[in-house]
Amino acid sequence: MKNWQKHLGLLLPVLIIVGIAVGVKLTGKPATREAFFTVLKAIALASSLNMILGYTGYVSFAHIIFFGLGGYVGFYLVSAQGWSLWLAMLAGGAAAGVLAFLLGKAILHLRGAYFALATIGVNAAMQAFVTNFEPFGGPIGMNLNFQVYQQYGGAAQALETAFYVLAGIALISVIVSYLIRTSKFGLGLLAIREDEDAAEVMGVVAPNAKTWAYVISAILPGIIGPLFFFKNGNIEPHDAFPLQSSIELIVMVMLGGYGTVLGPILGATAYQRMRGYLLTSPIFKDIQLSVAGVLLLLIVLFVPAGVVGWLRNRFPILRRVLQ
Repeated sequence: MKNWQKHLGLLLPVLIIVGIAVGVKLTGKPATREAFFTVLKAIALASSLNMILGYTGYVSFAHIIFFGLGGYVGFYLVSAQGWSLWLAMLAGGAAAGVLAFLLGKAILHLRGAYFALATIGVNAAMQAFVTNFEPFGGPIGMNLNFQVYQQYGGAAQALETAFYVLAGIALISVIVSYLIRTSKFGLGLLAIREDEDAAEVMGVVAPNAKTWAYVISAILPGIIGPLFFFKNGNIEPHDAFPLQSSIELIVMVMLGGYGTVLGPILGATAYQRMRGYLLTSPIFKDIQLSVAGVLLLLIVLFVPAGVVGWLRNRFPILRRVLQ
């Protein structure tokens, strides 16, 4: 009984993701499935960003590069080398993890605005590299031969399979986030967020802890990338490395509550539903990013702890459930 209560904070995040998957299965509507595919993708990416942004306090504008690099590596292996999607996804995650390790060693000694500015430069550099890398198709990217989908039961079946695989990845991302937050390693990361110098005095090896948090946060986007672009059937540089996507992920994490497990899920779900409305609205479709910027400003000014933080502070009885 005590063990079950100990992990009560994981219950609600798991139920939300499982509920989305079950709800889509019950409706059986492709349009609903595609709408919630973007929600699950956002949940997984926001949860992974939270591992570095929420737990260590390092604001990264380059988180999308792991999604893009993993997507390119996996897509190339499927389309040009004939690999199975599943192995390509693992390769994409491995490539993203290696890149994060190298970047971590290079730029994680920077703090605050210096680190944030460095990540913007990294995003631009990665996009420029891929745009000029001929094996990846250069500026026009790569396209997938539709015959490949026959191995997965045809295009329609492949789309459905991709959705449920993504639901599983989103679930894994939430569980990993929870395990980190409740571990000794996670406590070290939270100490770095509050005061890095004090954390080192207390025995936290900050450079190693930050680097491994960065690597873990990168692997999941690297796995999702090949799945997403396999589903789309093509990949291009501007789709793989959009800076605005990194900004939107930051908004999602801050909206729900940075440093919490549930926060990125709520923030990603709410933001994606709002984004869907904005994109289909004749009035707001051209100012989507402006709305995201205003939303981030309002969060920082009035609800800096996000929805989950506000609820935890307002209703202390919910602290065991809302983590």
